[in-house]
Parts: sequence; C-alpha cells; structure tokens
Amino acid sequence: MTEKLYYADSHLMRFSARVLRLESLPGGSFTAVLDRTAFFPEGGGQRADTGYLGTMRVTDVQEKDGEIVHFLSPEGERLPPESGAEVFGEVDREVRFRRMQNHSGEHIVSGLVHALTGYDNVGFHMGRESVVIDFSGPLTREQCLEVEERANAAVRENLAVRTFFPTAEELAVLPYRSKKELSGEVRIVEIPGIDRCACCAPHVKQTGEIGCIKLLSCEKHKDGVRMEMVCGRDALDLFRQYQKSVTGISNLLSAKREAVLEAAEHVLEERDALKFRQVALERQLIAFLADRAAEEKGTILLFPETEMSEASRRELVNLLTEKHEGIAGVFAGNDESGYQYILGSRNVDLRPRAKEINTAIQGRGGGRPEMIMGSCRASRAEIEKLFRGEDG
Repeated sequence: MTEKLYYADSHLMRFSARVLRLESLPGGSFTAVLDRTAFFPEGGGQRADTGYLGTMRVTDVQEKDGEIVHFLSPEGERLPPESGAEVFGEVDREVRFRRMQNHSGEHIVSGLVHALTGYDNVGFHMGRESVVIDFSGPLTREQCLEVEERANAAVRENLAVRTFFPTAEELAVLPYRSKKELSGEVRIVEIPGIDRCACCAPHVKQTGEIGCIKLLSCEKHKDGVRMEMVCGRDALDLFRQYQKSVTGISNLLSAKREAVLEAAEHVLEERDALKFRQVALERQLIAFLADRAAEEKGTILLFPETEMSEASRRELVNLLTEKHEGIAGVFAGNDESGYQYILGSRNVDLRPRAKEINTAIQGRGGGRPEMIMGSCRASRAEIEKLFRGEDG
C-alpha cells in the first residue's frame, strides 16, 4: 500500500520516498511504485498530477490495487531511479493548485444547487479550460445567479475545508452527497454550511484560496442542465482573454469597451443593409446580362467580372435558357484559380454530356438534364474553343 501524502497535506508538493518497484516499458519509459507519494492519481473527475521523480518526468499517475503507479518519461539522457533507492519527487505546483481551486469550487456550487433545488450532481468533468457539471433537474437564470452569488460569498467567508474518514458507524448516519453507493473506507470533504461530499481528490484548506467562482453557462442537457464554470487563477486567465478580445473589438469599432455590444449590433445592421443592397444590384446585373446576351446565336458563355453568388449565377442561367434554345453557361473565376461553372438548357439534355464536357475542360460535376454544375481547371480560351467549336 502506498502512503498518500496528499491526504495529510494537499499543499505538500515536494517529498522524499523509497522506490519499491521499478518496471521498464516499451519506448524507454518506466513505471515506479513508491512507499509514499504526494502525486495524486487520476480519480473523482480530476486528472492525475504531473511533475518530476528524481530526474524523470512524471506524465501520469494511476492507482491499482492500493498501489499508486507513477509513469515516468526520460528527458534527454536522464536515468531512472533504482529499486530500493530514495528519490525526491516534486509535483507541478501550479497545475495542482488550479485543479484544487476548481474542484473545491465545484463542491461549493454542487452543494448549493442541491440545497436550493434538491438536484443531484450526476456528472462531473474537469477539463483543461473549465469544469463541467451535469445536474439532474432544470435551473432558471435567476437560480444560477443566486448560486453564483452565494458561492462567492462562501469564498469570501474563507471557510475551513475539512477532510476526514468517518468510521463505518459514523458514515451510516452521516448525510453526504455521492454519485454511487460506497463501501469500505470513505473520505468525506466538508465545507461547513455548504456541502458534505465523498471525494478522493485534494482540496484547498480554506475556501478563500479559491479566489472566485464564475459560472459561464447553464444549458439544458437530457432531463437536467449542464453547467460550465471556472474558478481561481483559471477564472483570472479567462477574464484576461475576454478583456483582450473586448479591447481589440472596441478599438476596431471605435467604441468604449462597455458599449461594444451596441456597436457590434450596429455593424451587423449595416452589414444586413449592404447585403440587401447587394442582392438588389445583383438582380439588376443579372437582368442586364441576360438581356444583352439573349440575341446571341449558338452557345452563350458568360464570364462575369463582378463577383456573383452561386444563387445569382444559377438565376442568370435560368433567365438565359428561357429566351435561348441552345446551351447557356456562366463561368465564375479566372485562369489561375480555375472556374466554377453552371450550364443550362431547355432543349438539350445535359446530364449524359456532363462526362464529356468535364473531360474536355478538366472539370468535375453533374446535375439534372436541364442544368449541370461543377468546377474546371481549363482556361477561358479552352472553354470557349470547346463550345464555339460545337456551334461552328
């Protein structure tokens, strides 16, 4: 059995231990079992600690049959410790502390939601950027705001976070949260007046260490809601990202930071107005091009210099085929990047000819008897030569 130093002191990040067993893995990696460790193995929704054991990098930690297995990866020519040797371990302090902030914050939020609504925490995942919690029932926006307010009040009160192992008799009468029935030794994490929950992970000692708790979203999920939240230093980093984005947007829009929403809405209104105007102008252009080309004999090929949407090009082909008995084609693009084409006819079945046309113009595409669409790599001169040759 490995002695779990993180239970005695969650802030212990440096320690010494004796190597009980060392095994090599393919690729030059190793696993090590120690007589004691401050490295927390993956569990309870929290990822494993990382850090160093001697000169080797600890990349993962897992608990198996009461032993805590450290996965070691050599960096450069560093050698693994020997079985029986004393080694020094160091946990990545920043990573561990951020996870403790988020996990303790999650306990506060889950405890408050349970007290307010009776809902259970039925899912928990601590990701790299945020914490996700699934609750068994719906929450209104007002309830979420209340939970967030009360959670941060609990942080400001700097409550003691107590962890303990009750006896079987004590556990039998102790009310606590748990996602499943537990047996054997159970570790309880208690925040007075807020939450009492079974949990195997390290936590902060005082709620003030969490810093702050911010709920990011609360959306319907199955029969309940999925809440996303972030705490402490992760919350500060996220705010700085938001601040950078908002400042950049305010500079682009020449608006105060507190007014960027209204400024963005104004820009979107202007964009919609321009789109409406663009559609109107495209319709005028389509009508002009169709009228000008309608008198041509043989195949009509148009290569508009003005950029047009696919819908407009398709409408132009339809207008041309209404007045023209042959094939009408619109090609958008240039010789360097290639062309997007639409070919149409009311009198010529184009579908069986699609393969022949695509072969001749290095293209690909297909469609219906009256219209085919696709792309091609041929030049304008080669395209015109193909269709003009048919007319001649």
